[in-house]
Amino acid sequence: MAFSVPSCAKPYTLDIPDKDMSEWKQLLELAKIGPDTWEGRQDDGRFGVSRQWLIDTKDYWLNKYDWRAQEKDINSFPNYKTNIEDIDVHYIALFSDKEDAIPIIFMHGWPGSFVEFLPMLKLICDKYPAKDLPYHIIVPSLPGYTLSSGGPVDRDWTLADSARVLDSLMKKLGFSKYLAQGGDVGSFLATTMAHSFDSCVGLHVTLISADPPEGVALTQTEKDALGRSAKWQVTGTAYAQEHAWRPSTIGLVLSSSPLALLAWIGEKFLEWSDTTPSLDHILTNISLYWFTQGFPRSIYPYRVLFSTPPEQKPPFIDKPMGFSFFPYELIPGIKAAIEKKGNLVFYGSHDKGGHFAALELPKEFFGDVEEFVKVAWKV
Repeated sequence: MAFSVPSCAKPYTLDIPDKDMSEWKQLLELAKIGPDTWEGRQDDGRFGVSRQWLIDTKDYWLNKYDWRAQEKDINSFPNYKTNIEDIDVHYIALFSDKEDAIPIIFMHGWPGSFVEFLPMLKLICDKYPAKDLPYHIIVPSLPGYTLSSGGPVDRDWTLADSARVLDSLMKKLGFSKYLAQGGDVGSFLATTMAHSFDSCVGLHVTLISADPPEGVALTQTEKDALGRSAKWQVTGTAYAQEHAWRPSTIGLVLSSSPLALLAWIGEKFLEWSDTTPSLDHILTNISLYWFTQGFPRSIYPYRVLFSTPPEQKPPFIDKPMGFSFFPYELIPGIKAAIEKKGNLVFYGSHDKGGHFAALELPKEFFGDVEEFVKVAWKV
């Protein structure tokens, strides 16, 4: 019997109320651009976003950007919601008609969202009709991020909690086993799911922390990538310390002003990309965070990622693992180092691409995933 959309997959349509749109516009119009400074005049990113970029982007967001058009684009894909452990989990899904289709869950990170994967989904839809699609493609909003609700307010919420919910999502959809793909926070979730659940039978990631062994010959691209990463770890992680140790303060601050949120998240898209995404994409992502008030709910992973003692290293991953190297990733993985972390069955290397690989290079990114699936999936 061909796989059909499960009854638990309740269709969802994104429709931000006009009242919320009006309030956003009023707040953005009244938001004051900070004073002219020497630091704010530097447009090379070393001090963050420039004052001129913020002026220009504020104007574009107010007067040229079309949220309703972006909303329509999002709704052109099959969106669903389901409730798991009192979390309203949003996800986009391309369900195949093939009985032997392979389930894959794709998980984003911060400050991204499910919209990172829309270009990939368009490529998949163009390449495969539903009757021939070899995969069930599941793209959730992580618990706490944008269109998925957050955890309870009377206790902490952790990556382990999110991993459990997302594993439950795949099981609820009828998949007794699946592959996990992730970048940024999604890579840590994929790793946790592979360690914790028999149902997750393999993983593909684009970010993993691993120092290359001594004596390994590196290409110039790899040397340059590691140099950029070393510099970023010195000069570019202050935001993460704030997320980890003062989440309440930064959460309340950025929830008070769309302009503040624009500067905080916009900086990351400019700095962390090899090819900067379109302004429309950046603003769609930030608009989702704003309209859902998702930012304070989304930064819980940093408390774990920046407080775990270095000696508490994760165990070796014995399940099939794939990795894709993109040189402008914040923590680029070198093959010899990744092999020490787990059962590496696929390694793809690229000469370009950054932190938002699925968005920047959707064809190359998904091509790697397909190659990984060929060697990782066992019937």
